[in-house]
Amino acid sequence: MASVHNPFTGEVIASVCTVEARAVGTVLQRARAGRRVAGALSRAARASILERTAHLIERRAESFAHLIVSEAGKTIVQARKEVARAVNTLALSAAEARRNAGEVVPFDAYEGSEKRQGWFTREPLGIIAAITPFNDPLNLVAHKLGPAIAGGNAVILKPSALTPLSSLRLVDTLVEAGLPEEIVTVVNGGADIGAAIVSAADVRMVSFTGGFATGEAISRTAGLKKLAMDLGGNAPVIVMDDADLDAAVDSCVSGAFWAAGQNCIGTQRILIDRKVYESFRDAFVARTKLLRVGDPSDEHTDVGPMITPEAARATRAEVDAAVAQGAVLLCGNHVSGSLYTPTVLEDVPATCTIWQEEAFAPVVVLQPFDSFEDAVEQANAIDYSLHAGIFTSRLDRALTAARLLQAGGVMINDSSDYRFDAMPFGGFKYGSMGREGVRFAFEEMTQPKVVCVNHISDVVQ
Repeated sequence: MASVHNPFTGEVIASVCTVEARAVGTVLQRARAGRRVAGALSRAARASILERTAHLIERRAESFAHLIVSEAGKTIVQARKEVARAVNTLALSAAEARRNAGEVVPFDAYEGSEKRQGWFTREPLGIIAAITPFNDPLNLVAHKLGPAIAGGNAVILKPSALTPLSSLRLVDTLVEAGLPEEIVTVVNGGADIGAAIVSAADVRMVSFTGGFATGEAISRTAGLKKLAMDLGGNAPVIVMDDADLDAAVDSCVSGAFWAAGQNCIGTQRILIDRKVYESFRDAFVARTKLLRVGDPSDEHTDVGPMITPEAARATRAEVDAAVAQGAVLLCGNHVSGSLYTPTVLEDVPATCTIWQEEAFAPVVVLQPFDSFEDAVEQANAIDYSLHAGIFTSRLDRALTAARLLQAGGVMINDSSDYRFDAMPFGGFKYGSMGREGVRFAFEEMTQPKVVCVNHISDVVQ
């Protein structure tokens, strides 16, 4: 058994059964049974189950939101938005089950194939291992289960040990909506059972959201199978001198400190034209200081706790190290239990961890630039990237930035943390593998099968 703690109070809110690596055979046996059952479900049945699940969650939205608050520490306002997104994710998955069946292949368009016609279908991969993080304990699980079920797969789900309760409730709701229970096998446990699942030949795809070190370990262990990974980012946002500064400040404050900064596309490095740097900096710091930090169940709280007190203390240590190397602390860097105050830095050396790596914390770095080219170069200087943003009133500059910025998504006049659940989502450069977003995940989780008919005789009987 493993205990689940409330990040704000530290109290134990539940215990879940864990699975040891030696039980992987039992897990795989159940998943194989789930694969057979899933393959027998019609597209209509899959879609109906996902639609009913979405409706059930929508009816119980407040209960789901409070569960997210209690296990993940998101504010109640943010948790409600996550629930609404999960409903949409499942509805999109249902639509994909009905829609994305394949297409006709024009064989007769090619010389020598005039007597052939055919099509391809999209068939399930079989068993998919889904490994999810703590920061979106409902919607990120829905992003893996929804497309996988829509595609006719069975899933072995390993949720974060810190936040397993929302995923368990989601799976229970899927079963209540009619999903045969063997289609999704939930495994709570440590790295040993995770490695055993990932390395199993029966598992045809691993869909992982989490850190780079774990992603690298999975890639070494997995063997010959599909990998889809969201390994985090260190998102830059460029603010040009012609931008609407008030809008940019508000958007970037939200982008930096949403979910206590525990957000893979959260704004971390804000690059500001030197001509407006001081105005932006002063407004940004003033707006940050207005954020209310505290009890996530309070409707007026803006920033809740980090996932653990250890995470908060580690963040403070990284900021202290940056300050020791010459960075200037403009506000924040206070720890109380798992609460960490929103923190703004400037003059951060490019060699600092807080500049080079994902903070995954409510920390943001402000940096002036002298030219657009300089801003793009700084934005692209990191080895991995998910999203980037730019604020400008010039369309030509916005489109040039969209072309030059090395990121999986470029948000124009928006902070980096905007995401719509139907759009393709994933990273650029190092560690980029696959895409989420319902349609794109569905296609990752299925495989084409071609059917070709050769009309041997032209004679009509």
